Amino acid sequence: MSEKSMDEVMERFRSMDFPETFDTIVAIANGGIVPAAILNQRLDIGVQLLRINLRDPFQKPRHEAPLLLEPIQFDVKGKRILLVEDRVKTGATLNYAVKLLTEAGAAVVKTFAVNGKADYALYNETCFKFPWILT
Repeated sequence: MSEKSMDEVMERFRSMDFPETFDTIVAIANGGIVPAAILNQRLDIGVQLLRINLRDPFQKPRHEAPLLLEPIQFDVKGKRILLVEDRVKTGATLNYAVKLLTEAGAAVVKTFAVNGKADYALYNETCFKFPWILT
């Protein structure tokens, strides 16, 4: 698996254009937490956590489908949300999260991924190790 430096990834975060405004960032925990924190600094908007799980830390499926680990515990009704994930492989977790937020009343849900297909993505290429991963 290839690697990217923290400087290289951070430059992508700094240079990405966000022509829309958002009311809140929602990080898919656990993978979306670090990218959401970086976006929080960049966009100066709050972060909420959506606890969904499909894969283990080594990207092997844990469940047949994404699993909501705890109910949504924040208000999304009428909000414009930037939904953040680290890696989008199949899109199952991201699509499930969009569905949950939309059903809960979000006005707009746009997606962000460090790597993979999303409304906003830093990369869309072969898997690589994120520089903030310790293992």
